Amino acid sequence: MSAGTVFFERLELDRLLRFYGRMVAAGEWRDYALDALPDCALFSVYRRASEVPLFQIEKRPDNARRQGAYSVRAVDGRVLRRGHDLAGVLAVLEPKRMQLVND
Repeated sequence: MSAGTVFFERLELDRLLRFYGRMVAAGEWRDYALDALPDCALFSVYRRASEVPLFQIEKRPDNARRQGAYSVRAVDGRVLRRGHDLAGVLAVLEPKRMQLVND
């Protein structure tokens, strides 16, 4: 790996893995993959290991000043959210809470 490779830092990875664990417990996700590339770090999540990723959480340091270093992309390539704060970007993936309504 070259000196220019982008990685998630320890605290970022901790946040990602805790969020991933919650989604696994909820039955939403089943597998993940980490990629460290020259321009970005990727955390990809899967419903099944044999599929394409449902979402990719990206860290692109080159975008840190403009749009924020973090983004979430859907399977079709759409950017669902960008930002400077990883927790705020991950919020777009939170399952919607269902509430019972009395008659």
